[in-house]
Amino acid sequence: MTQATEVRALTADQVKRYSRHIIMPQVGSAGQRKLLQAKVLIIGAGGLGSPSAVYLSLAGVGTIGIADFDVVDVSNLQRQILHHNDDVGRPKVVSAQEAIAAYNPDTNVVLHEEWLTSENAMDIVSQYDIVINGADNFPSRYLINDAAYLCGKPLVDGSILIFDGQTTVFMPGKGCYRCLFPSPPPPGMVPNCAEAGVLGALTGLVGSIQATETLKLILGIGESLTSRLLLIDGLSMDFREVRIPQNPRCPLCGVDPTVTELIDYQVFCGVAPADGH
Repeated sequence: MTQATEVRALTADQVKRYSRHIIMPQVGSAGQRKLLQAKVLIIGAGGLGSPSAVYLSLAGVGTIGIADFDVVDVSNLQRQILHHNDDVGRPKVVSAQEAIAAYNPDTNVVLHEEWLTSENAMDIVSQYDIVINGADNFPSRYLINDAAYLCGKPLVDGSILIFDGQTTVFMPGKGCYRCLFPSPPPPGMVPNCAEAGVLGALTGLVGSIQATETLKLILGIGESLTSRLLLIDGLSMDFREVRIPQNPRCPLCGVDPTVTELIDYQVFCGVAPADGH
């Protein structure tokens, strides 16, 4: 596979492969080289991570990191397009790597087959330019937010449930997930997809928006969803936008931060008792 950091002039095959990008004045050959040199970390090779990974690879993003510790279950196949029937029981990162390689051999896939924790998150996140969040639980969402902010990385966030989806971009210095949700809900109050369900096609819609926002950030074009939360009602196909002001009292990105390092997010979200027992 071509390593993103080694990319210089486009090859003849790349010119042909990315011709629909190159003829766009907003991209061109210079923009395509930016994509080939970019490094994007995707947290979760599931419903949102799958379309994000596919479209970023097809676009020519040079390095995609996949962080996931799970194996493919047959119930995943309703929406997780990186995986196929024969992948059931296999690690998701391995299935994802093979699928991305089949789409585009230009993309170097880096596997992080492990839990993302307070001990390893900073080291993993710091290796990339942009982070895409496809996690489906609150401890992971706060952990990813804090790690991305502390590493100075843009975070392209998304979530889905039943027929509803939302996505936004958190840029360092312009707000974070804690500005939107200062504290997590009580355990069990908000169901996850395994408990409430999700329309499979909706994950493709939200994940594609996350990929689009990521490509815009890499290319430095357009207006990102920074400080804006896009809300999607799949039943009515209604798109609404809510402004997200930066909270000056935010414990992470506010004027007097109290969160200056990663914490125990299981305890913070009430999933585990403070004494660990």
